[in-house]
Amino acid sequence: MTRSIVLLLAASLLPLALIAQTPAGAAIQPNTIQTSAEGKFEAAPDTALVQFYISAQENTASLAYERAQRQAQNLRGILRANGVDPGSAELGFFSMQPVYDWKTPQHKIVGYRVSSNVTLKLKDFSKVGPIVQQLGDQEFAENVNLSYTLEDMEAAKLKAVEDAFSRARGEAATVARISGRTLGDLLHASVDASTPIPIMAPMVKTMQARAADAEMAPPTAEFSPGKITINARVSTIFTVR
Repeated sequence: MTRSIVLLLAASLLPLALIAQTPAGAAIQPNTIQTSAEGKFEAAPDTALVQFYISAQENTASLAYERAQRQAQNLRGILRANGVDPGSAELGFFSMQPVYDWKTPQHKIVGYRVSSNVTLKLKDFSKVGPIVQQLGDQEFAENVNLSYTLEDMEAAKLKAVEDAFSRARGEAATVARISGRTLGDLLHASVDASTPIPIMAPMVKTMQARAADAEMAPPTAEFSPGKITINARVSTIFTVR
């Protein structure tokens, strides 16, 4: 954790000025203290994101579409069986494209592929394991990914900013005190907060491995989701008296 502190005092008021590196872009003002500090806030995630692709390929477009329909119906059945409304599943895109044989000079069409991606947000983490496991058993579900996130990210950002400002003000107050001065009003503050990006880790298992682990608990069982960390930096300028 890095911090920079600048104490700028008139020479007539203090024999020896305490000066450190001024933050980039900050104007130098007499009788001010400039600080910059980092803060963070950690929160337990409240939403599980399950993302995967649905794909179907057949010799004709109509057969590929019909197969995709059956696969979607199977997916709705999995969700209902686990007490999840299929309407809560979000469809990112839907496409139907020809499949070419690139080895032939004419690039002959040999089939059609229907693809779509689905995002499922779950508040009840106890449903994650069974749904992920059942999706893994379906041939239509590709690249099943699981990650955790925080729905109310803005509130978490404010907590991180509070922590950063408290640190910045504490540093300024300390420097003012040890120099025999009193910390005054806040003249300026700038804030930079970062939002973590969920890391989607694919959960891939072969049919043989699933058969061998049929009696075992899902991979997510008994483990706690990793905490979400939001970082913030606050730069301040205070007057000193």
